[in-house]
This record gives sequence, C-alpha cells and structure tokens, in this order.
Amino acid sequence: QVQLVESGGGLVQAGGSLRLPCAASGGSPSLSAMSWFRQVPGKERAFVIGISRSGGRLFGDSVKGRFTISRDNAKNTVYLQMNSLNPEDTGAYYCAADRGAGFTRVPLTLNEYDAWGQGTQVTVSS
Repeated sequence: QVQLVESGGGLVQAGGSLRLPCAASGGSPSLSAMSWFRQVPGKERAFVIGISRSGGRLFGDSVKGRFTISRDNAKNTVYLQMNSLNPEDTGAYYCAADRGAGFTRVPLTLNEYDAWGQGTQVTVSS
C-alpha cells in the first residue's frame, strides 16, 4: 500500500512562497493520480490541485496562476509549489493518491483517494 509523507509546511508572510514535497513509498506516484487538499478547522478538506497519471493538471479556482504541482518519478515525490501566498491559503495541506483513477483523470472527491499523508500546516501571515 502506498504511504505518503508531506513536509515543508511553516509560517510565511503574505506574498511569499513555499514548496511542499510529498514522498511516496510502497508505490510510484506515476501510477496514481496525486492531489493536494487543504483543511481548515471546522471544514471538510477541499481540493487544491492535482496531477493525473498522464501528467495533466487540475487547479482549484483559488490557486490558478499561483500554485503548481509537479512529479519527480525518480524520487517518488510530488511537489506543491505555492507562490503569492495570502492568508486565505492557511490550513493543513494533505497529499493524496488514487491508484484507480483513469489515465487522464484527477478525482475531486475525498472518498476516491485510497492513500493520504498525515498533513503539514501552512500559515500565511498578513
């Protein structure tokens, strides 16, 4: 079973950047649709960005033009690059994998993902 470990979270000022790695073990990220979700207290995890098995990307509306996702198959790692951060980006960021996704598909619902990381906190100060 794929295991995912996120890192790279922290405190950053508005306008700054962060890169979050998600390291996978027990399976290659290239064989799964990989996505990032964000959760704030009292709310359900929300889709942020994802990459399909084919390499296609899907962006949440609030992150278009600011965030990107990439995959390093040699390192079994997926990266979330976050630029122009604002306080609304604050939350716990979770990496997720769906091994059953169609080749060009990025699932948007939580229950389609079969592996999750433990999350990493990102706090953006104004």
